[in-house]
Amino acid sequence: MDELPIGRRVSYWRNRRKMSQQVFADRLGKSKSWVDKVERGVRRLDKFSVVYEIADVLQLDVALLLGKDPERRPDSVNCIDQIEVAEIRSALERYDQISAFFYAPPEPPPIAEMRKAAQHAWQTWEHGRYGVLARALPKLLRDAQAADTAYAGTDDTREAAHLLGQVYQIASSVLRKLGELDLAWLAADRSIAVSQRAGDQLLAGVATTRVANALRALGRHRSALEVNVNIANRLCPASGGETADDRLSVYGFLLLQGAMAASCIGDSATMRDLLTGAQDAAAGLGGDRNFYWTSFGPTNVQVHRAAAAVELGEGGMAVAIHSSLDPASFNAMLPERRAHHYLDMARGYAQIGDVEKAGEMLLEGDLLAPAEIRCRPIAHEVLSDVLRRTRGTPTAALAELAEQMGVGV
Repeated sequence: MDELPIGRRVSYWRNRRKMSQQVFADRLGKSKSWVDKVERGVRRLDKFSVVYEIADVLQLDVALLLGKDPERRPDSVNCIDQIEVAEIRSALERYDQISAFFYAPPEPPPIAEMRKAAQHAWQTWEHGRYGVLARALPKLLRDAQAADTAYAGTDDTREAAHLLGQVYQIASSVLRKLGELDLAWLAADRSIAVSQRAGDQLLAGVATTRVANALRALGRHRSALEVNVNIANRLCPASGGETADDRLSVYGFLLLQGAMAASCIGDSATMRDLLTGAQDAAAGLGGDRNFYWTSFGPTNVQVHRAAAAVELGEGGMAVAIHSSLDPASFNAMLPERRAHHYLDMARGYAQIGDVEKAGEMLLEGDLLAPAEIRCRPIAHEVLSDVLRRTRGTPTAALAELAEQMGVGV
C-alpha cells in the first residue's frame, strides 16, 4: 500500500468501506467523473484540504492516504485507529498450527490465565469499550493461538480450542462494528472450525451468528438468513421435551439474527415467523439471560423486533415497540446492547421525521457506551443526517458530539 499512487490508495479504501464511486462522490460534493480520474491517476490531488476531506469521508488516518505510517492517537480511548486494525490483521495472519511442524511454537500462557483474559475480553465487549478491546486483541489472539497449538493432544486440548473460538468471536464482533467486514468474516469463520474441534455445538452455533452478521454487513443478506436458519433448525428443541436453557438461548439467538437478515431483504413474512419462534424460545427460558454471551430473553426479542422494523423502514412501528419496553428490564441489559438499540432508534425516529428525538437517542447511546456511537460508520451517517435535517442550531450537546466525532452537515 505504501508504494501505491495516492489515487490507488483512495480506490482501495473506498472499496474497503463498500462505497460506490457515486456515493463517495456525493459525500465529497464532487462528480463521479472526478473520483474516477483521481483513482486512475489522471487527476492529481495537490491540495491538502481535499486529501483531508477524503480521509474524513473514508474515516481513516490521513497518513494512510499519503503512504506514511499513521501515528497512534492519544485520545483513542473510545475508538481505534488503523494501527490497531493492522495489528489485529497481523495476529489473524498467523498459522501457528502449521508452523509448529517446523519449529517450536511460542510458549503459551497457562490455561487459567487464558480463561481470565477471555472472560475480561467478553466483559469489555459487553460494555462497549471497543478501543480498549482492540488494543488488547492482538496479544489475546496470539496467546490463544499459541495455547491451542501447544496444548493439542493434552488434557487441555478442548478448553484451549474453546478459548480460541471465543477470542475469534470477540475479534469478529469488534471488527464488524468498526466496518472491517472482511476481517470480521475471517475471524468468525475460524471460530466455527475451532468450536467444532472443541466439541461444543452451542459455541459453534453462536459463531454462526457472527459469520451471518459479517455476511449481512457485507450485503449478503440471503446467505446470512440461510446460515442462521439452517443451524437453528439443527438446534431446534424437540417437541414437548425439555431443553437446556443454554441451548434454548443459542437457538433463539440464531432466530433473532435470521429475522434481522430477513428484514434486510424485505421478507417481512419470514421475519415475523422467526421473531415468533424467538419469542416462544424466550418464553420457555422464562426471563432475560446471558448464556453464551447472547443476552437472550424476552427483552432482547423486543429490541430486535424494533431493529427489524427500522430495517424495513417502519420507523413508527419501531418507536411504538421502543415505547412499550419495560424500563427495568431494558436497563438491566448490558451497555453494548442498550447503546446499539439507541442507535437503531435514532434511525427509527429519523425515519418518521423526528430528528430532535433521533439526536436524543444518539446522545443517550453516547452516554451509555461512547464507542458504539463514535466508532461505528452507521452512527456517523445517522448523525450527519440529523444535523442536515435539524432546523436552526442543534443543541449544544449534539453539536459537541458532532465535533468530537468529526461529523459535519
